[in-house]
Amino acid sequence: MGSKRSKMLKLDIFRRRRFFALSDSLQYNEVRFARTRIVVLGVFSGLLSVGMLLVGNHFAGNMLGIGYNELSLLTTENRILKDQLQLMSGRMSELQQSIDGLATTGNDLRVATDLSPLDEDTRNAGSGGSQNLQELSYVGIEANEILRNSTALLDQLTREVEMQKVSYESIQEKYKENEEYFARIPSIKPVRGAYSIRGFGMRVHPVLRIRRMHEGIDIITDVGTNIYAAADGVVRYAGRTRGGYGTVVEVSHGYGYSTLYAHVSKALVRPGQTIRRGDLIAKSGRTGLVSGPHLHYEVRKAGRKMNPVDYFFDDVDAASYRSQLESTSLQ
Repeated sequence: MGSKRSKMLKLDIFRRRRFFALSDSLQYNEVRFARTRIVVLGVFSGLLSVGMLLVGNHFAGNMLGIGYNELSLLTTENRILKDQLQLMSGRMSELQQSIDGLATTGNDLRVATDLSPLDEDTRNAGSGGSQNLQELSYVGIEANEILRNSTALLDQLTREVEMQKVSYESIQEKYKENEEYFARIPSIKPVRGAYSIRGFGMRVHPVLRIRRMHEGIDIITDVGTNIYAAADGVVRYAGRTRGGYGTVVEVSHGYGYSTLYAHVSKALVRPGQTIRRGDLIAKSGRTGLVSGPHLHYEVRKAGRKMNPVDYFFDDVDAASYRSQLESTSLQ
């Protein structure tokens, strides 16, 4: 009997434990699924609210200032700017070709004006590394590359243009200098008449009948023929001399050049007077130690007597040069 009650009691205890165990398990599962449903419901509600908010903000003209319209606009602007940058880069490349052409012409002008041509390194003005663009590191790779290439090309063009500007200024200055220099070279025959191309040098003097140096040439012409200045300059002396040259006119042309006109009958200029090539300066004659009327003409360079024939420009005499100047001024 006692054994039976003991078994009944144990069975009762086992049933109660099982009941409580099942109750605990069911209660735990119920709580866990409830929390999951709450989280899912909250996320869905939040997404729905955000979606409705965005839709309402869109139709309300972006009252909240969220800025997705601006982002779309900036994206479009960025694409347009990149296209424009590429277009500008192409135009700068064309400009580079034009500058190269100007550089070639500039070198030709430098040679023509007796200046050394610019070499490639000098013309590029020491083009070095490109400009530091770290401040643009936040832009995209493609835009960054376009900007770096465009900036480098623009820098190079700026340097080359500046170099060509300096070069052309040098050409202009040299041209003006050459213009003045060429105007002071005694390059025309000062009087009409015949002369001997071998008149300069050692010869037998026609009056003294002795062999001596003839330091100029004799141009045979009648007394009273017009004598013109062979180049621009300033009259150093005009009048009679004690030697065999008789009445002379001496002109200083600068750059080491001077000319002497001897045996003239009359000087038409005075010392210190500025004259131009082709100006009338004297009348031919036969003053001094001569055998007949002629002009004795000398050219000196840095104090040395030079052969005047070497300076005649295709035997252009002063009279024809003068008439050409007058006809040019009338046009």
